[in-house]
Amino acid sequence: MHLSQLDWGIILAFFTLSLLIGLLTSRQAGKGYAEYFLSGRKMPWWLLGVSMVATTFSADTPNLVTDIVRQNGLAGNWVWWAFLLTGMLTVFVYARLWRRSGILTDLEFYELRYSGPEATFLRAFRAFYLGVFFNAMIMATVILAAIKISAVMLPDLDPWRVTLFVLAITAIYTSLGGLRGVLLTDLLQFVIAMGGTIWAAYVLVNKAEIGGLQVLLQQPAVEGKLHFLPDFNDFSALWPLFIIPLAVQWWSVWYPGAEPGGGGYIVQRMLAAKDEKNAMGATLFFNIAHYALRPWPWVIIALCSLVLYPDLAALKEAFPNMPSGKIGHDMAYPAMLTHLPKGLIGLVVASLLAAFMSTISTHLNWGSSYIAHDLWHRFIDPRATNRRLVLVGRLSTLLLLLLSALIAHYALRNALDAFNLILQIGAGTGLLFILRWFWWRINAYSELTAMIVSFLVAVYFKKWGPENLADHWQLLIGVGITTLAWVMVSLLTPPSSEKRLLHFFKLVRPHAYGWKPLVQRGLQNGYLQEQDLQTGSFALELSGMFVACFTVYAALFGTGYWIYGQTGQALAATAITALGCFLLFRIWKKLHSAETKLAEKGG
Repeated sequence: MHLSQLDWGIILAFFTLSLLIGLLTSRQAGKGYAEYFLSGRKMPWWLLGVSMVATTFSADTPNLVTDIVRQNGLAGNWVWWAFLLTGMLTVFVYARLWRRSGILTDLEFYELRYSGPEATFLRAFRAFYLGVFFNAMIMATVILAAIKISAVMLPDLDPWRVTLFVLAITAIYTSLGGLRGVLLTDLLQFVIAMGGTIWAAYVLVNKAEIGGLQVLLQQPAVEGKLHFLPDFNDFSALWPLFIIPLAVQWWSVWYPGAEPGGGGYIVQRMLAAKDEKNAMGATLFFNIAHYALRPWPWVIIALCSLVLYPDLAALKEAFPNMPSGKIGHDMAYPAMLTHLPKGLIGLVVASLLAAFMSTISTHLNWGSSYIAHDLWHRFIDPRATNRRLVLVGRLSTLLLLLLSALIAHYALRNALDAFNLILQIGAGTGLLFILRWFWWRINAYSELTAMIVSFLVAVYFKKWGPENLADHWQLLIGVGITTLAWVMVSLLTPPSSEKRLLHFFKLVRPHAYGWKPLVQRGLQNGYLQEQDLQTGSFALELSGMFVACFTVYAALFGTGYWIYGQTGQALAATAITALGCFLLFRIWKKLHSAETKLAEKGG
């Protein structure tokens, strides 16, 4: 496949716009740490929400969805669709708590919530573990996808050189513009990425080899892949694809972008919001767009790939120069894009570059915020000026890029393997991240135990575990061992100091169910007042969460039924979506009306 001059012109224009945004925002970003990493806490919900969606629309995401659909059918996507519950829990329960904290990074939470040298160590450990190691691991999966895509779509160019060139441009505008530059380029990149993907799906499904949508859906290789739910009579598939994700995975596993209780770059954007309402609105928009609006073009392209490349042998035959170790079902997505016509291919390549760069830029800015604020400023140079911290943040982006590129080259093979590995490493930590806001007994030792045990269990299964033990059994065992370990440590070790716990409670105002012994003492000694207990309706927040989940799932399935031509089911799902939107609007108004009244009582 060769690109035309028009194709190259589109790609060049995209690079130029991205660099221009970085240059235009560099002066504002350089004013200080809060400007560079949080955009002065002045961002509106819609821009933050689009940025969240653009970040999770990475180059590896369509590859992952293609991998899942080809191997497990549409129902296999429940391994990530289940994370909608996590996302909506963050929207309705945790977004306001994070915004009230007033911290600069989510790692600053540890010295706000916990006390003693163990809290200080935990903050440093998490800064390195998440900001460097885990962050580099995530970026490596994205870089791996970019290498595969460039090898397939730009066969005349060395894929590593192409990837490194794109990484260099991303590093330049990210380091110059800070979070403000990232947010604005994310907006541009999201529009290009979605437009290119939808157009590509339309063109591919109507190619002569496919024969149109209705012909595609009747293909023998495709018919068995179309069900939203796995076969309930096949327990061997039902258990890992549906029951475990919905019953266990969503609350027990830490995964970037779907952290139980919020975390990482999602929290970074909530902290950058104008206020609590904008923080909630941004996260709500992200979850709706991420699960209901975006997946279908990828699914259609994945289904088309089953016709042209029914197995790995067909992919190997079509791309003989690809190293055998890198051949996987995830490669079918870029393989399908080689069938696009001249002119459109330039837009699609630009859309893939946009998806790749938006994810990398966010992870660079987020990771460098940990290095600059939670490592350098906290432990190495507490008196560092704003200018010095911005410089440290900019330099750390280069180090993170280098490390992630090395991991991609030497350690990873395909998108689904990387996804399962990340799930396993985070298995069992999720419940702690949910409860640490609401149970005073959880302490820094609890979190250290959860991270260390989950990591050791993952390493054991990777290096020495039984070869025939399925991923879902590894996940369940990891969740059980890790959860038991941190709960026992929470009960056997002393809690954080009462002064620190009461300060946290008064500042953040979480629901008091798990804080009753502390709250009673706080009221007795006069540190807490009755208005500090006015935290709103937990039942209303949970109602919002579940109504939002049903609404988004109905929209997701309704879109599918319209595509399948199943009018009755489509109308029913659309009606449920409309009813859900109405109820969600009512709940949203009640929540913010109650919050306004509480604020008036408090001051």
